[in-house]
Amino acid sequence: MNPPAEKENLGARFGLSYFLFFAIYGIASPYLPIMLRDIGYGPGMVGVYLGVFELIGIGGPIFLAKRADAQGRYNPYLMGSGFLILAGFFVLVALKAPLATIASLGLISLGLKTPISVLDASLMKAIEKGEAAKRKLPSYGTLRALGSLGFVLVTMGAQLIPGSDSSPAWVLALATGALTLAYMLGLGLLPETGTKPDGRDRKRLDISWIDTTFLLCIAIIALSRLSMSAYTSFFSLYLVEYLNWHTVGAMSALAAVVEIPMLMLSRRAMKKYSPISLIQLSSAAVILRLLAYALFPTKGGAILGQVLHSVSYGLFHPAAVTLISLKTPPSERATGIAILMGVGMGLPVFLGSTLGGLVVESLGYRWLFALFSIFSLGSILLFKSKGERLRELR
Repeated sequence: MNPPAEKENLGARFGLSYFLFFAIYGIASPYLPIMLRDIGYGPGMVGVYLGVFELIGIGGPIFLAKRADAQGRYNPYLMGSGFLILAGFFVLVALKAPLATIASLGLISLGLKTPISVLDASLMKAIEKGEAAKRKLPSYGTLRALGSLGFVLVTMGAQLIPGSDSSPAWVLALATGALTLAYMLGLGLLPETGTKPDGRDRKRLDISWIDTTFLLCIAIIALSRLSMSAYTSFFSLYLVEYLNWHTVGAMSALAAVVEIPMLMLSRRAMKKYSPISLIQLSSAAVILRLLAYALFPTKGGAILGQVLHSVSYGLFHPAAVTLISLKTPPSERATGIAILMGVGMGLPVFLGSTLGGLVVESLGYRWLFALFSIFSLGSILLFKSKGERLRELR
């Protein structure tokens, strides 16, 4: 049994881990396309490499999450991810060759994407154990909002540094490495919430629990995430190259700031509405966001689109995680969330990044945003035709 002090500090310990982990994203997410451009790649190749980044991040984290579930230990995989990030950024800036770039992006992808599912699964188990023991813990959305706060502080700090979005790749890699080390140090305070193996052979990938309802959930989420890939992969370049507005950090921070209230209110919203209903609301917001970029190619349009991030992601992410958690056995929680992050979110971004780079080079950024709004519309239509029964999952 954990001592009372550790129980009382459980929320703070998880909050610190989310804060420090997503602080890494404050550089890695908005500035990775900039780093690839600095190394010498054009928009088309940047799109291809970002697609490779997402593709590698699909299967790897699922395998690692399955291993974490099988061993009943999450923290070693969280720590190992930090080493992968460090190694990946070192290779990226030290060996500027195509094969080395692919290898480095593979390491970075595994390092950045594995902790999302593993940390979420660890928190979900801690919340379930707390509820069973009648101990009140902060909601998932509240602790995830601390991650957004870490992202905001780093992106805003980077924005205050003149020329941050034109910095050499090695400078951005060094900053990311420092943040990664801070995250790894913070893991020393994180409790282990994994369930010890029960004697069954859980090393073999068991997918018998995956049914048509689970797959339908993934498909609805994936279509909307495919639309989002237009701005997650190309918004930084759109700001710098199309609008000639060097505010990558500030715009990323704006999006993160407006998502925080929605993340914190998501549990209350899901008490009134089902997770799938909130996902559909988010899909509609994604369409509006993309059309704002496409129809209003100005600074005002960019700001409007970033403000819509509050609904298009602030509600979408906790609703998606909750929906998949409801359809996943507790013993396979990390695996289920890894499938969500890989197949439901990573694969669409891979496809969107690869296709998006070609669209940008042939038609431009405005057509990219306009055309990709169709996929979120497809998500809404799929739900209307096949998914009404999903409202019962809550």
